Amino acid sequence: MSHTQNVMLAIRAGGSNLRGRIICFRTGGLAEAVGVRLATGPRQNNGIFYEIRTYDIKPAKMKEFLEMVSKYFHFRTAHSELVGFWYSELGAMNKVLHIWKYDNFAHRTAVRHALANDKDWQGKFISAALPLVEKQHNEVAYLVPWCQLGKPSKEGGVYEWVTFQMKPGGPALWGEAFRAAINAHINTGYTKLIGVFHTEYGLLNTVHVLWWNESPDQRAAGRHSAHEDARVVAAVRDSVRFLESQQNVLLIPLQCSPLK
Repeated sequence: MSHTQNVMLAIRAGGSNLRGRIICFRTGGLAEAVGVRLATGPRQNNGIFYEIRTYDIKPAKMKEFLEMVSKYFHFRTAHSELVGFWYSELGAMNKVLHIWKYDNFAHRTAVRHALANDKDWQGKFISAALPLVEKQHNEVAYLVPWCQLGKPSKEGGVYEWVTFQMKPGGPALWGEAFRAAINAHINTGYTKLIGVFHTEYGLLNTVHVLWWNESPDQRAAGRHSAHEDARVVAAVRDSVRFLESQQNVLLIPLQCSPLK
């Protein structure tokens, strides 16, 4: 069976959510349609990706760890762009999460090499901080094509990190329904979307969504109203068909975080 036939079978199997995508074959050509619409890992139109790092800190050492970050983290940010740095408040305990932006994988390799040879970073932070850390985890993710990295309207407030584990098949299977659910929440106006990240390395078919709210109470009130909005209910019901699990964490930004 030819590659074109395989693609057409995928479209037929996708049901009504994929019918509109045939337009791409007529206007943008087969290669464009396959690359943009049927890829299991959606991309922006460049090589930029984000490394998401999550550390479990020893419970008795969280205060000490955060003090060290405040004092020495400028050595790290001298090498590459920090998107945000937070600690968990609700939904997880004794965790920190930070996101780094890279132009491409060669850029990250060069940064990691420079950090390994940075005596201030290694001597003043790494050597003292590692004994405070119980576990480290990292993922590589791309912003989904329909989302640009946003910023809150003002400093302060809280962030919500929501992780969705979707069914295997990638955005070709669940992308349109997921986007509709996100847009339904945006349209309520109670929350600010910062970014939607889809994993490339780590647990696949994972989508992380970062939201900003003025306060936990403002978020709670907004969520209550959203759950009574027929448009939100309909969009969520459609998207949960493809959902395996989800988890959310309330995050507080550190002073060194560009997203505050």
